Amino acid sequence: MAGQTFIVQGGNPLKGSITPQGAKNEALQILCAVVATAEEVVVENVPEIHDVLRLIDILADMGVQVSKKEKGVYSFTASHIDFEYLESDAFIASAGKLRGSIMLMGALLGRFGKGFIPRPGGDKIGRRHLDTHFIGLMELGGVIEADPRRFLYHGSTKGLKGKFIHMEEISVTGTANVVLAAVFAEGTTQIYNAACEPYVQQLCQMLVRMGAKIEGIGSNLLVIHGVKELKGTTHRILPDMIEVGSFIGLAAMTQSEITIKNVGLPHLGIIPRIFEKMGIILVKNGDDLIVPQQKSYEIDTFMEGGILTIYDAPWPGFTPDLISVLLVTAIQAKGSILIHQKMFESRLFFTDKLIDMGAQIILCDPHRATVIGLDRKHPLRGIEMSSPDIRAGVALLIAALSAEGSSKIHNIEQIDRGYEAIDQRLNALGAKIQRI
Repeated sequence: MAGQTFIVQGGNPLKGSITPQGAKNEALQILCAVVATAEEVVVENVPEIHDVLRLIDILADMGVQVSKKEKGVYSFTASHIDFEYLESDAFIASAGKLRGSIMLMGALLGRFGKGFIPRPGGDKIGRRHLDTHFIGLMELGGVIEADPRRFLYHGSTKGLKGKFIHMEEISVTGTANVVLAAVFAEGTTQIYNAACEPYVQQLCQMLVRMGAKIEGIGSNLLVIHGVKELKGTTHRILPDMIEVGSFIGLAAMTQSEITIKNVGLPHLGIIPRIFEKMGIILVKNGDDLIVPQQKSYEIDTFMEGGILTIYDAPWPGFTPDLISVLLVTAIQAKGSILIHQKMFESRLFFTDKLIDMGAQIILCDPHRATVIGLDRKHPLRGIEMSSPDIRAGVALLIAALSAEGSSKIHNIEQIDRGYEAIDQRLNALGAKIQRI
């Protein structure tokens, strides 16, 4: 799919209903967990996007029996794992393109006492260390050895032992990796400073249904009593909160009326409230969110009158994956906002494209940007640009849909990695997006 481009004709209000896909970040964890049991695991609401489909292909190449029952529903049986394949150049090339593959190590180490994983790829949004993953696994008794020539990590253990682990950072994938190993560790493991995002909660609840013993789900202290084996289960993936937030921002920027169906409201945390601070009206109807058409939306200020600051933070704080969408949504708001992106130092660099489109943005440093809202007094103009990562890509798409004239967005494989058939789904609402 590399080399494809979106041609976007902007300035068309959208109208209708759209349903978010299954959560990408949860799917990657859940799919890595299927190798933790020899029994069948059925996963529902699987988003059929590039990163997820690549991981499914990797599982099949590893020896997992994979069967697609219907759209979004897959069966996995990992009764056999081909460890020779895990040391092959083919595995290094395939898994190395996908950051989520790192979580295979915890499940393999826990169940089999050994595992291999290449240095993972993923978005180019700044340094993303593996120390949290590997230190946690080593605390449990794992040995991690690196082959720098082949960019391959080999994990082994003579037996995992439960202990108290203070995670060095609140990492979602790091927590998932350690949990997948700890459920097999002898004795009791306490994971403090654990990530508690809905993705991690879903993983833990799935593992409990498989026979794991986990306490403290939803908190930053997980207590895990090790078991010898896990059984099969059926698991349904939550709606993707990042898509929900993206559609809210899209509706506001394009002056559209959109109903977002089956959003999983109890799992959205403060996401709706943050967009409401942007002046965006949200109407809750059962498990749906309605974004009515608004001529304008005004950014809140702090109670003492200061400019609003929004920053990302570990759950239950505002997810970093929506920072790019929030920033682009602020372009046509009334008022100003400081966006502080704390976690990744390269995530705000796409703002130069928005400035070329006519946005008033001051990039203060790699982590902070001030957006001075245009209040629709000046429309953005279409330009030619390239998507640097998944979330910036969809932010640029939102900007293009709101702009006057035509835009070209290259490298849309990045968008396809996180958003399933986004052009077709938005065109059904009245957008004009052509894939070439």
